[in-house]
Formats: sequence, structure tokens, C-alpha cells
Amino acid sequence: MSFRIQPAAPARPNRCQLFGPGSNAKLFEKMAASAADVINIDLEDSVSPNDKAAARANTVQAINDVDWGRKTLSVRINGLDTPYWYRDVVDLLEQTGDRLDQIMIPKVGNAADIYAVDALVTAVEAAKGRSGKIAFEVIIESAAGIAHVEEIAAASPRLEAMSLGAADFAASMGMATTGIGGTQENYYMLREGEKYWSDPWHWAQAAIVAACRTHGLLPVDGPFGDFSDDDGFRAQARRSATLGMVGKWAIHPKQIALANEVFTPSDEAVAEAREILAAMEEAKARGEGATTYKGRLVDIASIKQAEGIVRMAEMIET
Repeated sequence: MSFRIQPAAPARPNRCQLFGPGSNAKLFEKMAASAADVINIDLEDSVSPNDKAAARANTVQAINDVDWGRKTLSVRINGLDTPYWYRDVVDLLEQTGDRLDQIMIPKVGNAADIYAVDALVTAVEAAKGRSGKIAFEVIIESAAGIAHVEEIAAASPRLEAMSLGAADFAASMGMATTGIGGTQENYYMLREGEKYWSDPWHWAQAAIVAACRTHGLLPVDGPFGDFSDDDGFRAQARRSATLGMVGKWAIHPKQIALANEVFTPSDEAVAEAREILAAMEEAKARGEGATTYKGRLVDIASIKQAEGIVRMAEMIET
């Protein structure tokens, strides 16, 4: 293992990120009362150009007035290729207090994109004397973004999380689909006349997880467009969790419970993790570096896995 220790990701639950448009102020109280860990008020894709200014004003008022409890509060600004993003940043930081936790930067293509937003945020924070430091989360939504995912993950100490935005990513890659995530009908293998569908998002998710874990970020799966398909959502979320992602977006309130279900360690998993830790403590007391648990080998690597499960369960409980 490298002598450079892999940094830990931020210690907070991020099982579900609930999105809602800044142009629809009636949703804010409901979002605040939801079971999502993270709230993302959107100023980008879900807001028409004519509504950008009003959505921004709505969002500023909501940050100041709504009781968001202990949720992580984030705002997705407009893309850096638009005339809206700088005013998003300036108004959010100049007109709100310290309740805003994060800014989500969409369609990031390289480290310079993060640098540009970081420079503006730093200047506004200094000018206004803000006591809280704004964190960043980014979305990988393009061929450039996935090609530069490593440098993006290392671009700023403000960066805490990274998501895959399947729809724009598919468009940028020229993928033959109009779906947002999930199984793709024509992405299959054939054996003895039977079709077997594989996951076209796997490689991009794995690249994001590797970059995030290398630099101490939270890897998050993005949207699943068909909110009528609960089984499809669960299937994609479970694949993402297996790869190492910590949560998933909800673009409809019904997806909140599904995300929390998948990314919350079960009672059985937590109990087993505690038993593994206890078994390893007994092994260490005997001077052994490994032992057996229910017929399988457990060692120091098993401790790290078990500790992660227990730590997540404790964060959710508090």
C-alpha cells in the first residue's frame, strides 16, 4: 500500500439527495420535512431561462427562512457555459447566512472549472466575512468530465462529493439512448439464444468511485429517470452501493424511501459487522492477524469493511 494514506470522506449520511426546482417555492417546506439526507435546490436544468432570476430569489429566501433541520443543504448552480452561474454564486453567498452548506457545480469538464468557481466563492466569502466555508459537489456529465475525473477530484479542498449525471453523460458520449440511467434495451450479450443485459454505467461509476476514494470524496449515483419503476431504481441503487457509492439522487419524493432502504445498512449487516470486529479482537488477543467467522476468512481488510458499516449505521442513528 502507498505510504500516502487514503483520506477519509466527509463523515455524514448521504443516502438520498432530493432535488427540487428553485422556481417552485411551494416544494421547499415539503423537501425540508422529507427523509432525504441532502436537499438540492436546482437552479439549472429544471428551471427555464425566463425563470432563472425568480428561482434564484426564491432559493435565497428559502435558505434564510425555511427550517432545514440537520440536512445538508446544497444548491445546484447553472453551468459555467451560461451567463447565469456567476450571479447564482454571488447572490447565494452575499444574501444568505451560514445555513447553505454546498454548491453543486454541473457539467464539470476539468480542474479549471472548479478553480473558476473556487476563486469567485473565496472572493465573496472574504468580502462578506462569512464564517462558514462553502463546500462543493460536482456532477460528471460529459466525456471530458470522465476523462479528467482524477484531476477534478483533486481540484479543490472544498470538494466533498461527486455524482454521475447519466442523461447529459449519455448525450456527450453519443450513446444511443434517451433514458436516464438503468438498463438499456440494446446493451446486451447473447448466449445460446438468450439475452443477458449488462450495466452500461458500470465503468463510469467505477472510475468515479476510484477518484473519490483516492481523494476523500463521497461518490454518489445520480438520477434514475423512470420514477414509476421502483424495482429498476432499487436494482441500479444496489449495483451502485456494491461498487462503493454512498447514495443516490431522488428526482421524485417516492424515490427517497427507496434510496434510504438500499443505502442504510440492515440490522443484520450491522450485527454481523460487530461480530466480525469482536472476532478480530479475540484473534489479536491471541496474537493472530486473521481468524474465521462463519466458515470464512476474516483479516485486517475485513476490519476496515466492518468498521465502515458500523460507522455508517452510527451516523444515521445520531
